[in-house]
This record gives sequence, C-alpha cells and structure tokens, in this order.
Amino acid sequence: MDVRIERTRRALQAALFDLARERPLDELTVADIAARAGVNRSSFYQHYADKETLLADALDAAAEAAGASVPRVLRPGSAPPQALFDYLRHFDENAEVYRRVLGPQGSAVVMSRLRARLETIVREGIEASGSRVFDGLPLDVVGAGIAGTALGVIEAWLARDPRPPVETAAEWLWRVLLGPGDAWR
Repeated sequence: MDVRIERTRRALQAALFDLARERPLDELTVADIAARAGVNRSSFYQHYADKETLLADALDAAAEAAGASVPRVLRPGSAPPQALFDYLRHFDENAEVYRRVLGPQGSAVVMSRLRARLETIVREGIEASGSRVFDGLPLDVVGAGIAGTALGVIEAWLARDPRPPVETAAEWLWRVLLGPGDAWR
C-alpha cells in the first residue's frame, strides 16, 4: 500500500479514536474528524464510506498496536489464559470509547465487526482443539453463542461504576464461558 494512503488512514483513525474518547460518535462530523486529522473532507471519503467503518478500523488498529488478542484455543483450566487478560486490558485502557460503541446508542458496524472476529476465533479454536464438547451443534451457532456471551460480559463490565479491575473481568468472563465446567471433562 502507498505510504501516503497508509499515513492518511492512520491520521484519520487516530483523529476519530481521540474524538470518540471525548464525545459520542453521533455528535462527531466528518468535518471534525478531517480537521483533527489535518486532511480535507474529500480525503476522508477517498478512504472511508462512513465514520463507523473508520472507527471499526481504528479500534482494530489500536487493539493490534496494544498486542491485544483473544486466545486462539480456549481450553478449560484453573485460570483464564494470559491472552484474555491482555485483550481485556485493551478494553479497559479504551473503556470510554468502547462504552460508547458497545452501549445502547453504540455502533452497529463496530459491534458487528467485533462479533464476527470473536465468532471466527471461537470456531477456529474449537476446530484446532479437537474438543468434542459441541458435537452435533453447528460451529457457527456455537461461535455466535460464545461471541455474544463474551461481548455481553464485556459490555456489562465496562458499564459498571466503578469498573472492576481487568483481573475481575477476566475471571467473570472465564467462569461464564466455562459454566460449571462439567461439560469440558
């Protein structure tokens, strides 16, 4: 990709991400974003169709830059995997933005992208694990259920005031995902 294109996209992502920390997405205009990024409105539209797609890209880039990832293979154990702590830490560090985009007035585009990414990770993780726990269930149904559960727990955690620490959220999420644990044995 052309360096100028990448630089403009990064500037737009950073601008929207910063603005989304300050106020709700529906209060932001393309002109606000372009001005903060130091580009004109036509540059915005050369790279993005709308601000929600830009925000989804910005959140993806921020998660990647933070090294946040979801564990590729979820296996039962006594404690949540480190990758889950790292992923939730990214949400915690950007809680104000995520509260806005995951809440009732949030972004359908961002929620859809997060859900799709989690569903893919879950399906791939189950396939790679060789687990037979979900035999007889379509993997897309399992992926949708687990992704929806994870996003629900994350959204409820972010909405709490005061917000409990990442370690508490990881424990909550891990316990909800594993349930009583008997099915894994």
